[in-house]
Amino acid sequence: MTLMRGVNDITSANSAIPRRIVIVVYEGANSLDIAGPGNVFARANELMPDAYDIVYAGIEAQPVKAECGLQISGLTPVFNIAGPIDTIIVSGGSQDGLVALSQAGTLVRWLQQQRTNTRRVGSICTGAFVLAASGLVDGRRIVSHWASCETLAALFPKVTVEPDALFINDDDVFSSAGVAAGIDLALALVEDDLGHDIALKIAKSLVLFLRRSGGQSQFSNTLKAQQADGGPFAPLLIWIAENLALDLSNTQLATQANMSERTFARKFRAELGSTPASYVRSVRVEAAKHLLTSTKLPSKTIAFQVGFKSLDAFEAAIRDAVGRPPLAFRETFGKQ
Repeated sequence: MTLMRGVNDITSANSAIPRRIVIVVYEGANSLDIAGPGNVFARANELMPDAYDIVYAGIEAQPVKAECGLQISGLTPVFNIAGPIDTIIVSGGSQDGLVALSQAGTLVRWLQQQRTNTRRVGSICTGAFVLAASGLVDGRRIVSHWASCETLAALFPKVTVEPDALFINDDDVFSSAGVAAGIDLALALVEDDLGHDIALKIAKSLVLFLRRSGGQSQFSNTLKAQQADGGPFAPLLIWIAENLALDLSNTQLATQANMSERTFARKFRAELGSTPASYVRSVRVEAAKHLLTSTKLPSKTIAFQVGFKSLDAFEAAIRDAVGRPPLAFRETFGKQ
């Protein structure tokens, strides 16, 4: 991702100066859209102290009630935030909360005023409506929760809505689908800032066995399989994700799981609803999609890094998964 250059370059380049992350909270906001990304940045601070200065901001200082009824206090009024901002994130929320926020116009004006003072701006879930209302994403690609994308496109025709993406990083503007995708997006931002190793450690600490690329569909077979987190195969699923280039045949997986091959195949299918071979293929495809969208590595290199035995097998797997060949997928969802 090519970052916007200007007032915040020093903050971005020097890890000794915390990057200020402003997460916007309002009456009716979704608490998970706030806490999910917030926890990712907080975990980053545990691994790299003072990497981020996390500010939870409201239109005013008084507490607000989240969509679930949770009271959120300790907010910093947006107009009290002085100095450059690295990243602004507008959380998603209820329809009533978003309507009230848009009608007030205060946040929209603040976003417009802060844009030249901020390296990147973005949204989680339905926060995309506020971002679009500001005019800051005209001509850009953006996503929201799948159930809201049609309305978003109708209300803001100058914005290109891509309803099937989990999240989109369009240069210095970003957006994501629902709750879990906000975590994936935050991990991608951390990876841009602090590197792959830090992002991977955070993902593992949050029991995200495989960080998902932005181009992945909002409905993922791999995600469904990962519902077994904490179950008997949890360690094996982590091991698979970290060793995709190895021989991951049923025989090798059964050995890793310390089971006979027949018992392993039976229990794996019962636990995850998939054969081991199908699961491995799906994880390899997701890893390949991440590399296609986040790196410039040649397809052949990616194919062998994630364990496909030939370029033809790799291209066929990607085409089956996304309906287009790897290069076309990269052109659509990859970093420009």
